[in-house]
Amino acid sequence: MSAWTLTKTRLFEGVWEGALTREDGSLPEPAITVTYLDQPVHGVQVKEDVAHNRWVLRVPIPTDAIADGVQTFLITDTNTGDLLDKITMISGEVLADDIRAELDLLRAELDMLKRAFRRHCLETM
Repeated sequence: MSAWTLTKTRLFEGVWEGALTREDGSLPEPAITVTYLDQPVHGVQVKEDVAHNRWVLRVPIPTDAIADGVQTFLITDTNTGDLLDKITMISGEVLADDIRAELDLLRAELDMLKRAFRRHCLETM
């Protein structure tokens, strides 16, 4: 089991960032591997943040990974092979269908609430 805990901090300008910490508070340099489609992601940076007692992980999202469908990046502890986190990106038609379904559901629920509210108003007059 990995001694590291990875917490996402942000995704900004095509770079995913996270904070690496250890329960014991020690700060040895972590060995991290990031893969996409079983291939290593290049340009991954791990920088020490002494002020916050952590390491900052920066993962640039490759432009060829920005495509329709679901794209998943795996972040692992190289020493133990444990999965620390994953980055999942969903875009295109897959997302559009999901959003349409959610919107239809919200509309149906809103219509039901409107009918119940009108009925309540008529009954309390």
